[in-house]
Amino acid sequence: MVLALEADTALGGLRLQLGLEVRNGECLAIAGPSGAGKTSVLRIVAGLLRPERGCVRCGEEVWLDTARGLSLAPDRRRLGYLFQAYALFPHLSAWRNVAYGMDDVPRAERRNHAVALLERFGVGDRADARPATLSGGERQRVALARVLARKPRALLLDEPLSALDARTRAHAGRHLAEILRAAAVPAIMVTHDFEEAALLADRVAVMDAGRLIQVGTAAQLAATPASSFVADLTGAVVLHGTARELGGGLTEVRLDGGGSLRATAVGSGRVAATVHPWEISVEPRGAGSGGSAQNRLPAVVASVTPVGNRVRVAMRLPQPVTAELTSSAVASLHLEPGVEVVAAFKATATRIVAV
Repeated sequence: MVLALEADTALGGLRLQLGLEVRNGECLAIAGPSGAGKTSVLRIVAGLLRPERGCVRCGEEVWLDTARGLSLAPDRRRLGYLFQAYALFPHLSAWRNVAYGMDDVPRAERRNHAVALLERFGVGDRADARPATLSGGERQRVALARVLARKPRALLLDEPLSALDARTRAHAGRHLAEILRAAAVPAIMVTHDFEEAALLADRVAVMDAGRLIQVGTAAQLAATPASSFVADLTGAVVLHGTARELGGGLTEVRLDGGGSLRATAVGSGRVAATVHPWEISVEPRGAGSGGSAQNRLPAVVASVTPVGNRVRVAMRLPQPVTAELTSSAVASLHLEPGVEVVAAFKATATRIVAV
């Protein structure tokens, strides 16, 4: 079964134009900034927004075909929609929230079915609790149980981890990834967080201003971004400048604001040079070049932020650069705001993409 969508419609000052297909058991993440049109895609699939022109098909069922004047009501599309804030009924217990969508289960059997689903998600002991007394992670699991209680043919997820605190998000994300695999139906999620997309999705579609910019696995997008916009979304450092070929397989990029770097990638004219934060090393100013990195940019440390088992070191150049280091490296270099350093990285690690 394939969930397919084609749409062309005006959304205020935005023109939404896209086509996509999601295979059975696959999760596609639509990633991009606020206002890109991501949630509108979910609303079109769900039947909550009708485009000027478009078609939505799930397997052999046609849910929308504007050319034929066909548009099934949302309750006839049999899909599961996990809203950003979960949208649980506050006056109902957890099990009653889950049982709400069990139209095909006899009323006398709904509690047992609902509790069984909650137990599957590890919150069976909270069956009689109301949403206000549940943690963020527990509310997410109850909402997922309610979504799957309808035995949906497809799943839609709107920023599924955004309502959780940072401590809960990683664990809940892993649990959600397992649930998506087990559901074995097409799933579309939207997010502004590339790390979240990489964690949960089989493929990522980068969206901006109503259009899909690039589609691929998270690894493909990080390794070969189609533009500076995609590179920035994946978390790469993006430096703008003007490129010219040097010969010998090297390209020089003169950076806006001053400085230059070299890359083994080919480019000319206005470009963006990108490098992953973990490919950047930090050296004391004036220590000399002891490594093989051809790119050495003088910088000043702006901030030092621990993130998990790594430390992000933001540096001020004419354009900002962030490196990811180990805590031991940060300690040995005595890095703190105001320290003068050199950001060093190899020409082979430097990619050149369209602006």
